[in-house]
Amino acid sequence: MKEVDRQRVHDVNDEELRQLTREHLKVFAKFTSESCEICELLAPPFAKFAGEEKFKSILFLRLNSDENPVAKKLMQEKIAPFFVSYCQGRLLECDTLTQEPEVWQMLSRLREMQPMSL
Repeated sequence: MKEVDRQRVHDVNDEELRQLTREHLKVFAKFTSESCEICELLAPPFAKFAGEEKFKSILFLRLNSDENPVAKKLMQEKIAPFFVSYCQGRLLECDTLTQEPEVWQMLSRLREMQPMSL
């Protein structure tokens, strides 16, 4: 996989998600579905956050749960859009979010998370 530009949202699959959560300190992922109207409504704010300087240390990813088996299994129990934050390869938070302020709050908590020293 080529070098990832941290200032944009990257469409990835299940395998790339696993790889990138190990390679990057902080990752914020959005699980979407083709038939999800809220996913579409939250797409512009998600992209806006990805381009903001204060979130430059966070890698933004998007997975289509309709096309990825692991994501699809997860989404059988949840509804899209489903957001997940990772720090140092560990899942911090995961939740179905439907409004921009909720996404911003989760993202801000990830930003403030201090990495554990080894």
